Amino acid sequence: MTGILVTGSSRGIGAAIREQLEARCVRVIGHSTRGLEEGEIAADFTEPSAPSMLWEEALRQADGEIDVLINNAGLFEGIALDTSDIEWLDAWEETLRINLTASAQLSRFAVRHWQERGVSGRIVHVASRAGHRGDSPAHWHYAAAKGGMLALHKTIARAYASEGIYSFAVTPGFTDTAMAGDYLESRGGPGLLADIPLGRVAEPEEIADIAIWCALDAPPSMTGATIDANGASYVR
Repeated sequence: MTGILVTGSSRGIGAAIREQLEARCVRVIGHSTRGLEEGEIAADFTEPSAPSMLWEEALRQADGEIDVLINNAGLFEGIALDTSDIEWLDAWEETLRINLTASAQLSRFAVRHWQERGVSGRIVHVASRAGHRGDSPAHWHYAAAKGGMLALHKTIARAYASEGIYSFAVTPGFTDTAMAGDYLESRGGPGLLADIPLGRVAEPEEIADIAIWCALDAPPSMTGATIDANGASYVR
């Protein structure tokens, strides 16, 4: 395995993915908005050119060969329905750019990279339960972005399986990360657990286990699959 690019690898699920991959002696190219962690590439996905810059630098660090892309970077910030039109639209566009458009750009670069080399490759999309079930009234944009990511994933799987290019998706529910902490408190903290039959939110390491299995071990026949990890709070 030559190289795996993991976006949003500085914290939460992304950090757990990176740590577990490195424990398996896999070469990881990490990413964060500011690149504060050692070895991470800085790329701000609010900038349209950032995914391209990230991909080129990741290729350079991986000696021209990336085998797996894990689309994990995300933004989860609420915006009230009754806020001003421009603020609501700005929040919508920023969330979709970070959570969906950047993932689509990187997925396109990856597919073309594998096609040009004539090799197999894998994409793992860390989506969300919200892509199936929806989210709070302050998170239209987040739910729409994650629903779009699932549609992107399915399209890639169907279009390129015959070329050995596989796509997998993970849909966590609430996970114990910094990104979700404030939201959990805003929705009542422990009271929110009443909606989760498991009785607790997921740990980042649990989601990382699934993502890494998809990246390294899942059989090709599973391409197109979406794996839920939400404590049975949404059962399809």
